[in-house]
Amino acid sequence: MTARRTRTQVPYTADQMCGLVADIERYPDFLPWCVALRVVARREEGSIDFTTADMVVAYGVFREKFRSVVRLDRTSRQIDVDYVDGPFRSLRNAWAFEDLPTGGSTVDFSIDFELRNLILQKTAHAVFERVFLKMADAFIDRAKAIYG
Repeated sequence: MTARRTRTQVPYTADQMCGLVADIERYPDFLPWCVALRVVARREEGSIDFTTADMVVAYGVFREKFRSVVRLDRTSRQIDVDYVDGPFRSLRNAWAFEDLPTGGSTVDFSIDFELRNLILQKTAHAVFERVFLKMADAFIDRAKAIYG
């Protein structure tokens, strides 16, 4: 299992950051290695939105598609992503956003995964830290581009 968690302060509100992360259909526009994303289904249960989506990621010679369900709770500003199908044995990530009293917000992000293919898992583990940091930076850069 490969896992990482980070908590970052940003000069944007929790609502702005939550909205940016929830806008999964824009991921191919700015998220490294995300080459395609297709929403398969959407449904609401009370104040919770569920989106099932297929994402295609490419890194070097590897190209994989996987399906996940994104659970968005705008009231608590939390986003949980659960794996459904694809090359992973398991995949889970979670986001939480909280306004700071002095302005801006904190973004709490965690991810853990394990690939079915041992060779892919070893490769992913070896480059994971670099990929994780680049991915986190992509969301901050996207916020700068959208919100200034």
